[in-house]
Amino acid sequence: MEWITTTTVLHDLRDFANEDAWGRFVGRFRAPIASFGRSLGLPGPDAEDLAQQALTEFAAAYRDGRYDRQQGRLSSWLFGIAYRQGLRLLRESRRQPVHDSGLAEAPDQAAATNMWEGEWERAVLGQCIDRVRAEVEPQTFDAFALVVQRGLGPQEAAADLGISIKAVYNAKHRVLRRIRELRAELEATEEEPPRAVP
Repeated sequence: MEWITTTTVLHDLRDFANEDAWGRFVGRFRAPIASFGRSLGLPGPDAEDLAQQALTEFAAAYRDGRYDRQQGRLSSWLFGIAYRQGLRLLRESRRQPVHDSGLAEAPDQAAATNMWEGEWERAVLGQCIDRVRAEVEPQTFDAFALVVQRGLGPQEAAADLGISIKAVYNAKHRVLRRIRELRAELEATEEEPPRAVP
C-alpha cells in the first residue's frame, strides 16, 4: 500500500487531466465529509451528494489558487465548504412538498465544528491504522487491535495469540508509536507550501 501524503494529493490535483489524482483526493476525503453530512441530519444519498459537491467546489477553488494554506488547514477549508453546502441541502429538503418531518434542525456552527472534528479525526486515524496494518506483521497488529481496539487485557490477548505478555506490550507500543509518526506526517504535509506546477 503506497503512502501518499496530503501535499502530493493536492499537488497532483492541480493537473485537470490527472484522473488518478482526483481518485486519490476523493478516496481520502469523501468519507469524512459524507459522515459529517449524515451527522447534520442528511439522509444517506444527500450526504453522498454533499461530499461530491464539497470536493468539487474545493478542487475548483484549489486549481484557481484560492486555497491559501497560510490562512487555514485543509480540514478547516473543507469544513467551511461542507457546512455551507450541508445547510443548503437541509434547507432544500425542507422545502420539498413531501418530506420527512423528522429531519433534525441543523446544528449551529460550534456544534457542527465539533462534529466535523470528530469525523476528521476518525478518518485520519483510520488512514494511519490502515497504513500500519500494511507495514507490520499480522500478529503484531492483532495484538494491538485486541488490546487497544477491542479492550482486552494484555494477558487475555497474549493467551488468544499464543504469545508472551511482553510481546503484546511491545506490539502495542510499536503500533501506537508508528500511528503517531504517520499522524505527524499527515499534519506536517498540510502546512507545507504548495509546490509550483511546471
